Amino acid sequence: MSEVFYQPQEASAAEAIEEIGVELEMFDDWMERYQYIIEMGRKLSDFPSDWQDDTHRVPGCQSQVWLEAKKDQGNLYFAGASDAAIVQGLVALLLRVYSGRPSAEILRTDSSFLHDLGLVKALSTNRGNGVEAMAQAIRQRAAQETE
Repeated sequence: MSEVFYQPQEASAAEAIEEIGVELEMFDDWMERYQYIIEMGRKLSDFPSDWQDDTHRVPGCQSQVWLEAKKDQGNLYFAGASDAAIVQGLVALLLRVYSGRPSAEILRTDSSFLHDLGLVKALSTNRGNGVEAMAQAIRQRAAQETE
């Protein structure tokens, strides 16, 4: 498996969401949470420059966002990147939840956790719409794999 694809830390998407919630609650305000999310993005593997094209671009995002998927042993692995630091962090957060999971689990994991964690409310409208567009693109890819 290429190192560019995100390898899950937690055993399930639900565990990843729970752990992210715990981590975000350690901070007193959203400025500190944003810094934490930006740091998550900085830790992502480099996204190949030849994938930074319209084929890999996620529509509906204010910033440039690119996504690639690979199926391996029944699980879908994702790689992603953005040209904006906070969005790169949001990409990392989504990859932590969805990458390395079976398509059925990805489809069961609705993007409502973004609201539950307070992320969508804390972001600008455009960024909130963008992170939901990224989650939708991931879930659409999983749906394609089950067809």
